[in-house]
Amino acid sequence: MSLGSLSPMAGQGEAAVIVARHYVVAGRVQGVGYRFFARAAATREGLSGFVRNRGDGHVEVEVEGEHDALTRFERVLHEGPLSGRVDQVSVTEILPGASSTGFHIVADVD
Repeated sequence: MSLGSLSPMAGQGEAAVIVARHYVVAGRVQGVGYRFFARAAATREGLSGFVRNRGDGHVEVEVEGEHDALTRFERVLHEGPLSGRVDQVSVTEILPGASSTGFHIVADVD
């Protein structure tokens, strides 16, 4: 079962597979610029979604976009900023279509 959808790429005659994923990142990821790091990586890849701190010390990311771009973004999430440490990244496939345009840092959640 695939959660991806087809979307035409601007200026190209072929369709791209759009996917969406939810990530929970554990480690030393709060207070080290991880959200800004994730936003910069998502913006470079042209992805939409959000990142926020959670009350349990983890960072939550929800993102959607072209499959290959999301794969590159996921690799970067595992690295994190130099000032932090990523111990684990949990990934859940979700249905595309829920994210707004652009990638945003949103309010923390408890």
